[in-house]
Amino acid sequence: MEMQTWRDSWGRADNASESIRAALAALGVCESVRNGLRPTVTHDGGAYVDFGELPADVVEQIAEALRLPTTPL
Repeated sequence: MEMQTWRDSWGRADNASESIRAALAALGVCESVRNGLRPTVTHDGGAYVDFGELPADVVEQIAEALRLPTTPL
């Protein structure tokens, strides 16, 4: 992989990590949990965020925040 490809992918992964950290902060998730998120780049240049292990209550908060309101038909 070319260095520029890696840098571009790292930038995307790092931005995504910061975005989810900000969202978790807005939910009141403690900093030590938010700091466990890690940007990563695969061998072929894929940009990912490694969530690692999250406490169950944090995952429940994330799930609740992601649920879309349902409207009656």
